[in-house]
Formats: sequence, structure tokens, C-alpha cells
Amino acid sequence: MKNRPEQKIKLDKRSLFLRSLVVDCLFGGGRGHMGSAMSLIEILRVLYDKILNFNPKKPKDENRDRMILSKGHGCLALYALLADKKFFNKKTLTTASRFNSILGGHPEYGKVPGVEASTGALGHGPAIGAGMAMAAKLKKQKHKIYVIVGDGEINEGSFWETSMIASKHKLENLHVIIDYNKIQSYGRTKEVLDLEPLKDKLKSFGYNVAELNGHNVSKLYNYFKRIKKNKNKPTALICHTIKGKGFPFAENNPRWHHKNFFTKEEILLINNCLGK
Repeated sequence: MKNRPEQKIKLDKRSLFLRSLVVDCLFGGGRGHMGSAMSLIEILRVLYDKILNFNPKKPKDENRDRMILSKGHGCLALYALLADKKFFNKKTLTTASRFNSILGGHPEYGKVPGVEASTGALGHGPAIGAGMAMAAKLKKQKHKIYVIVGDGEINEGSFWETSMIASKHKLENLHVIIDYNKIQSYGRTKEVLDLEPLKDKLKSFGYNVAELNGHNVSKLYNYFKRIKKNKNKPTALICHTIKGKGFPFAENNPRWHHKNFFTKEEILLINNCLGK
């Protein structure tokens, strides 16, 4: 696969609806990592709609699957899914990033129902997930651990240290997902610190590796369904995504990595993309 996503995925009503929930967060708090959230929507959608075992009424159920959003700055997408799945009221989304809100600029464990780890210090999520996976194996528990990382995030040495540990201990219950949108903060990943050949690197660290278009819902579903039978190795999925997906003016535009102010024109553009 070329080092870029396919450009032909058209967003359906479900994907547009979930993006509208992210926009509720953005407009409610007046700020947020828009580009980082929009590249995540389809990944989270498939996990929460069809793959993860969870009960929003019992968020600490011992048998639940764990989903860690290690790229914590993309949390608005996670908040959208958690609200949609009734972990908390959708009205709370409009308070995101406000002083007294439970929904901060990064997700907080113990404060937001459904959040499995406080993240945002990049590189920590995989290590937390590996610890959870190891504990589950020792206890002979069947739940799975999914960890979503950003492409810029895996510049961190802690990611590769965790990868060696996961491989050594054959953590087949650990599934790493890389949101490979090719932009980190305000620069191109290739220019900041090139990751290629990423697939070969991940294989050399002991992962079962696959890559696909991270906005293709059917391909994501088929992949996650298949890896439930994974044996003896952790898995890594490279998701080729578009930062700001769904909003042409923001797609692949580093200026939309984070916004702390929206002009009337920008609000109109965003609403037009959502059909409002």
C-alpha cells in the first residue's frame, strides 16, 4: 500500500453524525484538537459499534475489553463515542474543555466514565495496555486490550520498549492501532522524523502487522473480527487516515491540528460539511 490513504471513502450518515458530536464539543468549549479527532472516528466507530465488549452501566466490569486512547489529544472523538454509547449524557459534550467540565483537553481516568487511562503524555498508553494484557494472561482472563496511538507519538522510545516487552511475553491479547495521518502537531511526520519503513519495523519488533484505509468501515470490521483468533503475538494495525477527514478545508492542513477560536466563516464551513 502506498504511504497515504485512499481518497475515495465517502462518509455515511453514521460517520457524519459522530463528527457532529465532536463539533458539539468544539463549539461548546470553543477549542479542541479537531484534525486529530476526525482521523479517528471510523476506528473508534467500528470498535465501539461492533467489536468491544462493554456495558456502559457497569464501566468497571472485570470482563470488559479495554480501549486506551494513547493519543489523548484526540479525545473529542472518544467523548463522542462514549456519549453515543450512553456512558454519559450527550448534553455533556457541549461543556468540553470548560473549567468545570469532566471532559478536558485530554481524557482522565476516574473522571470520565469509560476512559481506561489518563493519557496525553505521549507514549504511555502502550505501556499501560501491555501491563493490562500481561495481567489478563496471568489471571487467565479472556478480555482484549486495544491501544490507539498517533503516528507522531511512536517517535517515543517508550513505544518501542513496550513493543519488545509485548513480543517477549507473547501478548496476543494486545492490539495496537496506529492512526497514521502523516501529520504531527504542526509538521509532516515524514519531515519531523520519518517512520518508514514502518511495517517492516513493526514486524521486526514481533508484531503481526496489517495496514488498511482507516476510514473504510468494512475493512476495519473484517480486520478486528479476524484478530480475535490471533495467537502468540501482539498485533499492530497501520491505519492510513486523513487528518481532519470530512472537512475539505481542514484535511491534511496542519493549521487545524488544534483550534482555540472559530470565526463565523469557519463555523459556517463546518456546519455546511455536516449538512446543517
